[in-house]
Amino acid sequence: MMAKTHSLHVSAQPPPGPEATQDPDKFLEQMDQELTGWNDLAERLERALHNNELLLYAQPIESLRERGTFPIAETLVRLREEEAAMLPPGAFLPVFEHCGMMPELDRWVIQNVIGALAKGSRVPRFSINISAQTLGDAGFSHALAKDLERAGVMPDALVFEIDETDLLARPDAAARFSAAVKSIGCRLLFDGFGRRSVSFEPLKTLRVDYVKVDGVIIRKLGSSDVARSKLNAISRVGEVIGVGVIAECVEDESVIGLLKTAGVGFAQGFGIAAPQPIEGFGASAS
Repeated sequence: MMAKTHSLHVSAQPPPGPEATQDPDKFLEQMDQELTGWNDLAERLERALHNNELLLYAQPIESLRERGTFPIAETLVRLREEEAAMLPPGAFLPVFEHCGMMPELDRWVIQNVIGALAKGSRVPRFSINISAQTLGDAGFSHALAKDLERAGVMPDALVFEIDETDLLARPDAAARFSAAVKSIGCRLLFDGFGRRSVSFEPLKTLRVDYVKVDGVIIRKLGSSDVARSKLNAISRVGEVIGVGVIAECVEDESVIGLLKTAGVGFAQGFGIAAPQPIEGFGASAS
């Protein structure tokens, strides 16, 4: 997703590019200096949300036990500028965060994913990254349940991703959010797992359905015994407690072989499939 600016909508593993290492604070300064009409950032972002200036992409996640099947796709968001250039999420998500508007962006993404599912999709589930700001939104689950019922979409078609960093920083908010979405029937995924710790306790207490092993571990599998040992431990515990293990940042077949040896069930990355517009997942697009 590029490097994840926080947890939300950022594509898991981008092609190398200068934007992947851009400092968010420097970007805010640059945007303030360079983008005409962004003096009132909140107003500009409101226009982006309501004037069809955001586009949804998704990156398929493949089952390694049944190659060629894609049970989940991760939802990503892009911003279209007036000159029709697509900006990566690392370039504009910090601005949504800075303005305290991540819950509005999250709601926009969720409503549009539900709309895509209601039209029919070749991928049965979409995962949606949830920001730290949304974790504390008390009215989130009520609005979500209404949106799902109105569209006639089954709750388990949505998988909400909580980043490990946000889980560790806001455990109480993450627990309340997790309980609320699980009570509706949605699924839960912990993202960036193993980046800072390999604590399995939250997986059991919050009834997580999937963990996504951080790309820092996956990229080192071919050269690091520590990385392989850590992945093996995650995979074994996942099997015992019934949690699906997803490897991100998968870029070649040699890594896929190591994942299958470790018993990992799912893989995501440019070696699997690149992100594409969410419309391409429609049943009529097959």
